[in-house]
Amino acid sequence: MPAPRRRSVLLAGAAAAAVTALPGTGSAAADEPRRRPRGPLVIGHRGAAGWRPEHTVASYTHAVQTGADWIEPDLVPTKDHVLVVRHENEISGTTDVARHSEFASRRTTKTVDGRSVTGWFTEDFTLAELKTLRAVERLPLVRNRNTVFDGRLEVMTFQEVVDLGRKLSKRYGRTIAVFPETKHPTYFRSIGLPLEPALVEVVRRNRLRPDECVVQSFEPSSLTRIAEARLRLPLWQALGTTGGPYGHPETYKEMMTPAGLARIAEYADWIGPDKSSVVAPSPLLADAHAAGLKVGAYTFRCENQFLPAQFRRGTAPNDFGGAFAEYALHYGMGVDAVVTDFPDLAVIARDAAAAAWS
Repeated sequence: MPAPRRRSVLLAGAAAAAVTALPGTGSAAADEPRRRPRGPLVIGHRGAAGWRPEHTVASYTHAVQTGADWIEPDLVPTKDHVLVVRHENEISGTTDVARHSEFASRRTTKTVDGRSVTGWFTEDFTLAELKTLRAVERLPLVRNRNTVFDGRLEVMTFQEVVDLGRKLSKRYGRTIAVFPETKHPTYFRSIGLPLEPALVEVVRRNRLRPDECVVQSFEPSSLTRIAEARLRLPLWQALGTTGGPYGHPETYKEMMTPAGLARIAEYADWIGPDKSSVVAPSPLLADAHAAGLKVGAYTFRCENQFLPAQFRRGTAPNDFGGAFAEYALHYGMGVDAVVTDFPDLAVIARDAAAAAWS
């Protein structure tokens, strides 16, 4: 590993090398096994959400084909208490439910974590009913290319993601971990559909190992319930930029102090802050490492509107900017993982950085 001053010089070369390494559609042929390289883990955010509609078999498969180490399913329950993977329990933006006249009467308004939300909700559908729906691109104006898949892909269960992860692990000769997030756990406990027991049951039934599953949540109460089940799985405390976890007495800002990080380290192995929270002069990365916590920053995207100002190119919000330079910056700072909508590009950038540092 080069000295810190030399690393900053090498990073510029790594960013440039990443661009020249780009071979069209991915960093490896679709069916070529990849060994896990040294360097930060690459986590496919809802799969490869930049290239395929999120939380679908196509999205998760593309993420692994192009090098992701982990794949992330967001967990919400059905009416019959089966865990399915959707960005939110309100599904009008991620499925074609609005086109199903048989479900028109189920459109309603609910209060979820203190916020009024109108639409259709997974907890009002059985799994069999959800399986009649098809996924659609959540950000069609940003990622119009992904709309070609609209109407073609099912809503997946968490069990199906676990099965897919193991299938892809075997196909590509490396362990692919699933990285489930419990969504709105306090809300779901309040309506009699707690996420944690259902998650624990899937983990135990499949005998998931620590290298096969890492559980995340923004709500500490959800993670402590998972910890109490003694699954021996790594836990990841997600951290927002404003406010605090629902029902939790501390703000995110307080949780990111040395004292707050010490409290997190009592039950978790990772923190997952917004990528902006770790950029210098923030001491968060060093403080977390000092507390014995690994750091996985989220969410890396390529479109200008999601990039820091210095990495944007032009003024069109949906055009791709200097994403490789942003990856190089964070890899150089020493993050332990990146959560990304474009895992293929994160892998290319990581490989270039590793080559520059060797």
